Amino acid sequence: MRTSSNPFRWLAALGLVAITAALVACGGGDGGSGASNNASTPSSGGGTVGSGNTGTGNQVPIVVNAGLGNVVNMPTVSVTVCAPGTSNCQVINNVLLDTASFGLRLVGSAASSVLGSLPTQTASNGGTLTECGQFVSSFTWGSVRSADVKLAGLTASAVPIQIIGDLGTSNVPSSCSNGGSSANSVAALGANGILGVGQSPFDCGSTCVNSTANSNYYSCPSSGSCTRTTAALNRQVANPVARFPSNNDGVVVQLGTPSGGNASGTLTLGVGSLPGGVTRLGTTTAGNVTGTFQARAIASAFFDTGSNAYFFDSTDSSTPLPTCSNNASFYCPSTTQNLTASLTGTDLSTLNVSFSVANAQTLFNSNGFALANLGGPFGQNQTLDFGLPHFFGRSIYFGFDLRGLGGTQTPYIAL
Repeated sequence: MRTSSNPFRWLAALGLVAITAALVACGGGDGGSGASNNASTPSSGGGTVGSGNTGTGNQVPIVVNAGLGNVVNMPTVSVTVCAPGTSNCQVINNVLLDTASFGLRLVGSAASSVLGSLPTQTASNGGTLTECGQFVSSFTWGSVRSADVKLAGLTASAVPIQIIGDLGTSNVPSSCSNGGSSANSVAALGANGILGVGQSPFDCGSTCVNSTANSNYYSCPSSGSCTRTTAALNRQVANPVARFPSNNDGVVVQLGTPSGGNASGTLTLGVGSLPGGVTRLGTTTAGNVTGTFQARAIASAFFDTGSNAYFFDSTDSSTPLPTCSNNASFYCPSTTQNLTASLTGTDLSTLNVSFSVANAQTLFNSNGFALANLGGPFGQNQTLDFGLPHFFGRSIYFGFDLRGLGGTQTPYIAL
């Protein structure tokens, strides 16, 4: 789950949500809504399908169910967004939880009650600070605004967030759209937004501070064309958990095993001391480790709730996995395949991680929305994406890179 040019995987979920929404149920046509024979039309507002429970203390409920778009393996949470320093707030349900992106992004129509009270960020040259996300055949576009973000009993004050789709598409420069179609709606996203809680406290970091060459950010004047711009760290879309006054060193994602086609669990804000029995691997700020898998080197392995399957290229394997006959986006082996990857952290710590890939069509035929052992061929042959199936039945710990916020903790994953 990644964008086409930025080394940080912000808004990573969109690429694969689009694939599953279009292909899982209908075997390859346009439109559709993933993995359901009774698809419903996504809501343009806050929605009522999610739990609606924002949690207490430092515990946020996670649900994996039909959601707004009937997409399989899509974990969602509820987030409260307020105009900075006020009690003017809105609870946004059905927000995708993504451990491989960084920051809160909401579809404008889903935050309509509070949107007009969220001040826009100003670019360095005075225009409205706007962000672009590019994917294989689509893009997202919207302003950066300031908001108080509440999860459970904790509040991050005046955090930069992105509002997707609030500026329309008439001012999107070709360097952003790149000939693709707009994906600025709840229907396209399959959720009301994305909560990125990966290891980085900023969505772009120094890449967007120092140069416009690979920047996601644009300056949009009240009239005239939008142009690429740099963005200081304090103006970049930010991981809100890292901005909490406490419980801000990372998150723990705990999910139960699927039951009745659904699953539930808890997002714990703050990690503290790791429990015994887990292995800590140092990661890059983007959450990557290296390793070996199927007799080849892996340059980028990561753990990603925003991906709805294990995603890896199997063509170079001595026993490549077949894709489904009616849906080449997923694997359909005749029997469940047991696989192992050897991972190496940036601190040279190591861990062998075992997982299984089952026949995707058989899984889809269950009509469930929480599917273990789902895998597909999305990605390059040197990447390994441990998507949501790897989170079922376990706890995985994400430690933030706090050096950019004046701390000393380096990023890690532990499981």
